[in-house]
Amino acid sequence: MPLSEEELRALEQMERALSLEDPKFVSTLRGTRLRQAQQLRAVASGLCFLAGVALLMVGVITTYWVIGVVGFLVMLASASAAISATSGAHVSPPLDGEDGHGSVSSRSDRWRRRHHDDQEW
Repeated sequence: MPLSEEELRALEQMERALSLEDPKFVSTLRGTRLRQAQQLRAVASGLCFLAGVALLMVGVITTYWVIGVVGFLVMLASASAAISATSGAHVSPPLDGEDGHGSVSSRSDRWRRRHHDDQEW
């Protein structure tokens, strides 16, 4: 049974309110593409780490120490990228109907309310 126009409008309004109140939860619900991108970044970082190990070993075996330093830097950068990919530390783009500015103020308002509620104990 299809929804009436009034029900559709109410549903869209609830979705908009939810996306403004808790954008991380909404991105989790929509997150299949996000998870795939994170997995791809993690695998690419792992491959780059292995390439860095290979460069480091080549630098140690040969007399070209610069290659070893470059290999170490590649390993360091790829480890950092892997950690950020697996922990979700990247910044997600604003959701539909969100300009990217409202979430910070609403989060700070929620923090103040929680902090204020905790002080009343």
